[in-house]
Amino acid sequence: MRIAVLDDYQSVAAEYCDWSRVPGPVEVVEFHDHVADPEALARRLQPFDAIIAMRERTDFRRPLLESLPNLKLLVTTGMRNKSIDVAAAVERGITVCGTGSVGPATAEMTWALILAVARSIPSEDASVRSGGWQHTVGLDLHGARLGVIGLGRLGSQVARIGQAFGMDVVAWSQNLTDERAAEVGVRRVERDELFATSDVVTIHLLLSKRTRGLITADDLALLKHTAVLVNTSRGPIVDQAALLDVLHDGRIGGAGLDVFDVEPLPAGHPLRSAPRTVLTPHLGYVTRNTYEVYYRDAVDDVAAFVAGSPVRVLEG
Repeated sequence: MRIAVLDDYQSVAAEYCDWSRVPGPVEVVEFHDHVADPEALARRLQPFDAIIAMRERTDFRRPLLESLPNLKLLVTTGMRNKSIDVAAAVERGITVCGTGSVGPATAEMTWALILAVARSIPSEDASVRSGGWQHTVGLDLHGARLGVIGLGRLGSQVARIGQAFGMDVVAWSQNLTDERAAEVGVRRVERDELFATSDVVTIHLLLSKRTRGLITADDLALLKHTAVLVNTSRGPIVDQAALLDVLHDGRIGGAGLDVFDVEPLPAGHPLRSAPRTVLTPHLGYVTRNTYEVYYRDAVDDVAAFVAGSPVRVLEG
């Protein structure tokens, strides 16, 4: 069996994968670069029987799947992947399997970004390294308001950490009820109130037709000029052009972004030069513990498929 491991950006897949657990001979190729062009991607992947996809880094839509005649097994890390047309794969007889996931890694990353923006850590670090000293005044979190958009598993984790900082935590989402907010120990507010009164706004929603472009120019216009916006969910949830406008006009305090409309972020993208931003390359889930589970389960998926008893199968 020929197996492709995609988007191994850090060149660590071989460290986490024990392919000796797969019965029979296997040939594994780890790809450390990202190929976005569909035709080039198809040429690269045509020889492979199985593909390991890391989260949503590579799209597997119907046209690509139809150009991979040898593909029998597609494994995604995690049990949900919006970048895979599972129905199209199933139609072509391709088995799609997922993996487990662990821990509050993305919630931790959210707080790394909140603190980095609130205390201007990247710019102060650069200043010290270049011979300078203090040049910013930080945002106090204790006593400030944290607005959480989306109070699911991750949003709830972020909310509880905010409470530990002594913040007043409020939340909103389209389906959030007062009862659900109370379970987490926070207060549900209306959308406009969250944007107008929060000192930090953090987004924790799944990307869907309903949430794409959910955060609009009107929402961003309500933010305080000192407010911080953090997005560790998905880039297209926020109107990118509107965000660039308020950053360049100095109408918000800053933004911490781990996700973008296009990933990897193109070299000349305007966000790369936007002021008062901390940008990270979709690191929310990129931790040792998470990778151990992802790659271990991916190998298990391949082994089970070869043995004729696939596990964690995703249905179309």
